[in-house]
Amino acid sequence: MWFVMMSVMMVPTVWPWVSAFNRLGGNTVIFSSGYAGAWLIYSVAAASIQRLLPHHLPPSIAAAILFTAGAFQFVPFKRACLMHCRNPLTYFLARWRDGASGGFRMGFHHGLFCVACCWALMATTLAVGVMSLWWMTALAVITFAEQVSPWGNRVRIAIGLALIASAAAVRW
Repeated sequence: MWFVMMSVMMVPTVWPWVSAFNRLGGNTVIFSSGYAGAWLIYSVAAASIQRLLPHHLPPSIAAAILFTAGAFQFVPFKRACLMHCRNPLTYFLARWRDGASGGFRMGFHHGLFCVACCWALMATTLAVGVMSLWWMTALAVITFAEQVSPWGNRVRIAIGLALIASAAAVRW
């Protein structure tokens, strides 16, 4: 379930990468498989954590998840990952690897950056409902806006503030 959810939410965000990879002559299925592999690892970890949590989270745990995700929006590491995610051509020109294994490795490597960038946002589903279609759509739009749009840095800050405010509201 987590893997399908992550895959659907990340399609709009990874599309510019797949498109750029295709323009450079790479096998997009191989690249996409590597990218999906990184999200599969995250999905297994998230599903394992979900199994450990009570079905109905106490407000304090939900607030902690939302606060952590909000605070992570301001960490320099998040900004560095977003910088990577916004520049597919730069990455491919500097790190191109030929062949199927090269395509897979580049996809996996980019997927790791994507997971590092978005793990906390995706973890918010634990607080608001793992299969909430509304929240999954919101996260897809948020990650796309952060990573692809020219105003992504402003979106990152606004989302961080909104998540911290939500954590305070849940707690009280």
